[in-house]
Amino acid sequence: MILDDIAAETRRRIERLKADGYYGRLHEEMKHFTPQTDDLFYKNLASDGLSLICELKKASPSKGTISEDFPFAAIAKEYEAAGASAISCLTEPKWFKGDIAYLKKVAQEVKVPVLRKDFIIDRCQIEEAALAGASAILLIATILSDEEIREFLSYAKSLGLGVLAEAHDEKEMERMLGAGARIVGVNNRDLRDFTIHLENTEHLARLVPKDRILVSESGMMSEAIVKQMREAGADAVLIGEMLMRAGERRGNVIRALREENQ
Repeated sequence: MILDDIAAETRRRIERLKADGYYGRLHEEMKHFTPQTDDLFYKNLASDGLSLICELKKASPSKGTISEDFPFAAIAKEYEAAGASAISCLTEPKWFKGDIAYLKKVAQEVKVPVLRKDFIIDRCQIEEAALAGASAILLIATILSDEEIREFLSYAKSLGLGVLAEAHDEKEMERMLGAGARIVGVNNRDLRDFTIHLENTEHLARLVPKDRILVSESGMMSEAIVKQMREAGADAVLIGEMLMRAGERRGNVIRALREENQ
């Protein structure tokens, strides 16, 4: 499975960086870290209307390179100016060509919350996100045990970070909700083979209590699909490839989506 390969490579990369002392140095820096207290990621997604998480995405395993020219900071500013509720920044380097440096720069350039989108399997990655200026992190149920989910949710909360808790099926959704996740994401993409199943959001939405926030992820390739996800019960959608391919039109796309889904 592609996901197994990504998780294994992530684990190897973390071990290399630990051996180099990188994460040890970050851990020392955490002694001087002041947790965020505004809970901005949650507040923005809980606002009226459909919230838009707009993603900075250079590449993906299924599509290869999406944006050769990747002026990520300028794009982030466009997202913010057009009304994005939050910005998702991919930091996985091999398959998505992301970088934690992208997130750090974006967090300095915009005021909206920034989500670190990566394959988090170790507490050190949560510390890295916090120090880089992230407002929230992604946790993926498929690659985490129940104990890890609870531990990482708790640790992120202690650092003032929001969490987008991602599930792909009923069992994973029940695990995330049972662990206390306030923001749950339904990934319409099967991370085992990267196929898209839009009906996944509608299927899992019925499990999500009204006091939680539901985010629909993957496959947001048209305004009609975004509307379909809202009607299925999504409080927010995460949009990546459609915006990256829109080029100079991306701001207009965001504004149109906001107007149509208030």
